[in-house]
This record gives sequence, C-alpha cells and structure tokens, in this order.
Amino acid sequence: MQIIPAIDIRGGNCVMLTQGKLEAETIFSKDPVFIAKMFQTKGIKRIHIVDLDGAFVGAPQNLTLVEKIRMETSVEIEFGGGVRKLETVDKLVSIGINKIIIGTSAVFNLCMLKEAVAKHNDKIILAIDVLDDKIAIGGWKEKTNHDALEFAKTMQDIGIKEIIMTDIMKDGMMRGANIEGIKRLCRSGLSVIASGGVSTSDDVRKICKLESCGVVGMIIGKALYTGSIKLEDAIYIVKEECK
Repeated sequence: MQIIPAIDIRGGNCVMLTQGKLEAETIFSKDPVFIAKMFQTKGIKRIHIVDLDGAFVGAPQNLTLVEKIRMETSVEIEFGGGVRKLETVDKLVSIGINKIIIGTSAVFNLCMLKEAVAKHNDKIILAIDVLDDKIAIGGWKEKTNHDALEFAKTMQDIGIKEIIMTDIMKDGMMRGANIEGIKRLCRSGLSVIASGGVSTSDDVRKICKLESCGVVGMIIGKALYTGSIKLEDAIYIVKEECK
C-alpha cells in the first residue's frame, strides 16, 4: 500500500479544485518543484501530478514544469491531464515519466488506449473518475452513461492492470473517502488506487483495510496541504498498522 501525494498544477502553481471546479481554486504553492522535493525528503516513493490546464483543454500545458520535477527528484511520477494522443504518451515516456494516466481518451478513443498499452505496457494507468457510479470525462465536465465497474472490467482484456478511482463528489470536500465505491471498483479484478476525500488518519486506516481486495495505494491532496493529515502519520499507518 502506497501513500501517493498529489500535486495538481494550474497556471504553474500547485492548486486544489474542489470537485474539479475552476471557480473553487485554492493556490497552495507557487513552486510545485519544491513541493515534489519536499515529499521526496519525507520518504515518498511516488507522486501524483495532474496538469489541470491540460485536462480542460485536452493537451498538457505544463510539461516544462513537469520535466523540471523529473530532473530534480528521483521519485516515481504518475502524470495525467490532457493525455489524449499517442504522441503525448510517447513524449511523457521519453522525459522519464514512470506512469501515464489516461482517462477521457479511454472512453471516446479506445484505439489510442489500446495502442498505448501495447507499446508501453504497465506504464499506462487508467483513470476512472466516478460520479454516481458513472464515468465523468473532459476534466469532469461531462458525465457519461458508462457504468464505472463494467467499464473497468473490460479494460483487463486490453492489458490494463492498474486504475485510479476518483470519486468526484468527495474530491476536495474533506468529508471522507467513498469506501463502498472503492470496494465496488475492486470487483473489477484490477489493482486500485483510491482518490478523493482522504481527509483524516482514520480515512487512511479505512482504505488500508481494503488492501486485501486489491487497493494498492491512496492519493492524498488537500488534506496534506491543510494539515488535516500529516504525511509522516499516513506513512506510519501504512507501514506499521496495515499489515
């Protein structure tokens, strides 16, 4: 089980959007590179970077900054936000990104996802952003009719091994994770990284208990920046309490 801190980038800043809404933005730092290096010094092995500008326009907009994070840290980086072309995937791999997150494209351009998986194998992670058990796409602006669980099940056939499940209604709300929703996605048979609503040490403990059903990590964002969860405490819980 991994603790994976989130760095959401918009306009070059480290920010948080409540439920993905641009009008609900909080800037936590103007130096995402410093934040990434700080996470590394605390013992983190993987960070989760999202290019929010890229998610909304359909192509990454902050790659220069992401490349700088790559050059100045040795942590594993998973990156998403506007990854909708195979050329973008290739570019991310070439600059040393360890895991590339594909979300929207998996719904409207399955051929691209298949090509990316065939070419880059387990470097590809599928993002399933959930709203009332349905998949939302395009920076969470559009809710589809695709059932999240049924869609996830079909992804095994093309070689997807790992998914990030984000509950949109929980994201940034500081009201706890959707444990039942996470359990539901575990039924896909894929490894699940839980995201959205992890707000307290108790939330960390609850998600840790899901390791036996396939949860391999949890992404924590706002709670780390506000101090609701201390990173050291989350790491301790995973290492010492969730065995």
